[in-house]
Amino acid sequence: MVAFASVVVLGLSAVGWFVIDRLSEVSSAKVLAEVPHAPPPDDGATDVLLVGSDSRTDAQGNPLPLKVLKQLRTEATGGLNTDSLVLIRVPHSGAAPTAVSIPRDTYTETPSGGPDKINAVYGLTKKAAADELEGQHLPAVEVEHRSKVAGQRALVQTVQTLTGMRIDHYAEINLLGFFELTDAVGGVEVCLNNATSDKDSGADFSAGRHTVTGGDALSFVRQRHGLPRGDLDRIVRQQVFMAALANKVLSTGTLTDPAMVNDLTAATQRTVELDEDWDALGFVQQMQQIAAGRVNFVTMPVLSAGARDERGQSIVSIDRAAVQQFFAGLSANAPGLAPKPGLRLDGTARQQPITSDGDVPCVN
Repeated sequence: MVAFASVVVLGLSAVGWFVIDRLSEVSSAKVLAEVPHAPPPDDGATDVLLVGSDSRTDAQGNPLPLKVLKQLRTEATGGLNTDSLVLIRVPHSGAAPTAVSIPRDTYTETPSGGPDKINAVYGLTKKAAADELEGQHLPAVEVEHRSKVAGQRALVQTVQTLTGMRIDHYAEINLLGFFELTDAVGGVEVCLNNATSDKDSGADFSAGRHTVTGGDALSFVRQRHGLPRGDLDRIVRQQVFMAALANKVLSTGTLTDPAMVNDLTAATQRTVELDEDWDALGFVQQMQQIAAGRVNFVTMPVLSAGARDERGQSIVSIDRAAVQQFFAGLSANAPGLAPKPGLRLDGTARQQPITSDGDVPCVN
């Protein structure tokens, strides 16, 4: 999720040329090649899919040591979920960029042929591909790479089918990357309406304003138990955090601090993975478009967050036609205007867009 704010700094003219020379060291893969049933290339905007995974490995697929897992306030697990999905639309019309959160439990069609929760697609496909490849007596590193790309492509295909949008670029970050990037900027200010405590995420905050970093930042964006609307409130937390982090990265204090810029780019090199076709200069130019104006953070429209599938899993139900109409409309606004507010969430509440203009709203 925080890949958005971490890569914004790489597109700023003040540091752009400094980091172009170092971007070649960022991990990359042919994620967007050979994705079947892709929409037309030009859908009115450049679409960037940001993926936050709960992977307990580094960028090379090596398991994180126990010491690091304790810092992340988590434990080793064999599964892999994409707990944060954000699709950024940068309209060709000049309209304001919009970052749209896709709920992790969204129940939608998958490449396997049946519906499932969208956050399971990457992990399930990766495992199936790894099981098949291991029978070919390939080196472990090759199995890891190929199976990971298979999972990434399946996720891209699922998002494209759901939204009707063509994914032009892909960025992925894991828990370790989030930890390091929030440390690099010295923390982010957040505000809570009420005190909260959750043993699962490690969140333990009093009401009011806090500057969170490292493990506390992870706890803030990962908590969903104990929140009035569960995962929907967690999404709002993530949006508020992304907006605050983007504002922090774009602040004069950050851009004029060589050590902080160096820490940010170094953390990005270690933990962010980009699609192979996102060349260094094009990457910087695209991020300049996002950084140049106010980014609006909203949530994809849903029908209900309390439904159950045939296996008893909690799911988020949607109207696919309404979802595609919403995404298509984001590129149709006049230059500089925000998308129309008022997305219906959980059938009852409406969310106003959250912006990266420096204001820090209090949330649940």
